[in-house]
Amino acid sequence: MKLIKAEVVTIGDEILYGQITDTNTQWMSAELDKIGIKTIRKSSIGDDKQEILSLLSESLKRADIVLITGGLGPTKDDITKKTIAEFFDDHLELNPVALEMVKAIFEKFGREVTEINRQQAMLPTKCRFIPNAVGTAPCMWFDKDNKVIISMPGVPFEMKYIMENEILPRLKEKFQMPVILHKVIRTTGIGESALAELIEEWEDQLPAHIKLAYLPNLSQVRLRLTGIGEEESTVRAEINKEIEKVKPLIQSYVFGEDDDELELAIGRLLVESNATLTTAESCTGGYLAHSLTANPGSSAYFLGSVVSYANEVKINQLGVKPETLRDYGAVSEQTVIQMAEGAKNRLGSTYSLATSGIAGPDGGTEEKPVGTIWIACAGPKGTVTKKILSSKTRLVNIKYASKVSLNLLRKMILNEI
Repeated sequence: MKLIKAEVVTIGDEILYGQITDTNTQWMSAELDKIGIKTIRKSSIGDDKQEILSLLSESLKRADIVLITGGLGPTKDDITKKTIAEFFDDHLELNPVALEMVKAIFEKFGREVTEINRQQAMLPTKCRFIPNAVGTAPCMWFDKDNKVIISMPGVPFEMKYIMENEILPRLKEKFQMPVILHKVIRTTGIGESALAELIEEWEDQLPAHIKLAYLPNLSQVRLRLTGIGEEESTVRAEINKEIEKVKPLIQSYVFGEDDDELELAIGRLLVESNATLTTAESCTGGYLAHSLTANPGSSAYFLGSVVSYANEVKINQLGVKPETLRDYGAVSEQTVIQMAEGAKNRLGSTYSLATSGIAGPDGGTEEKPVGTIWIACAGPKGTVTKKILSSKTRLVNIKYASKVSLNLLRKMILNEI
């Protein structure tokens, strides 16, 4: 079965200037993927006639479907409609159905339809008019050599309504699409290149219709398997078979699948173990506790946190010894051990995580540069520590330290350390 390819285009100078964030292409690509259409390219161009004409010519060489948003307003800077008409050697005429829809919207709000508003109903004669029930900007469908160009409003809620109610159903009718399925394995505690080395032989033996992608992020790498075929059940079974082959090779790094987050995986492990957790945070400033409590049901296992940013709080609330801070400093293995054990004992939890480091951008020394972070995890069988050297960016350091802390806890619960 032929793979149906799409190109998604946004038009508007405001996008290129960075004044508006383009969320349309991401949403459209995801929706196309669900019905078996592969997005092969995304483009953003300005309100420039030659750029639009060139893009249309190039896109039709690459893709079966070209989806365009933006540039359909009633003002002079919105030139998409006229330019597409020129591309098809066409002209604009008043579409009576479109005009009635424009009038209905204005009447709903008790407003008069002005001449500039009537321009919204001027459409190329070669287009198929697609109703826009939530706005005045038109949607236009063009057929060319068994390919399709669709122009939609750039306002996200209008575009989404039209896509869901008009465009996607019509595309499913027009094209016979294969099944595209994705399955994600989520790993932590190993880098992308090291992970690739572990599974290299397995990856080389994947069937041609199943592709693997590495998607790295802070302290995590997602492995995405994408299968393409005619029958959903067959493709799903083939992907699951490959997952069963690869998991034993990387089991100690796998914490979940698909949309699982590390915090949720930790929550499940704690519930299954009938265990509780506390945190003692310095450099992460409560971010670790926030990431845990952002999940529903976290009250079943998370007891609380002490954000001991100042040394006085480390001493008075967590029982860190003054001489430890004096001799080793706040950013040290000795300090985080006492922080973790102090929180565990005082708050009565099964496990406790502690962080202390130099988040930056200032405060580093030659001995302890910015990004130096100590982590401790205290549990029933003792306390383990880990030192990390992260970046010079404050927020990255905070997030990275939180993720590494959670993985340290995961390994302790699973008796891997």
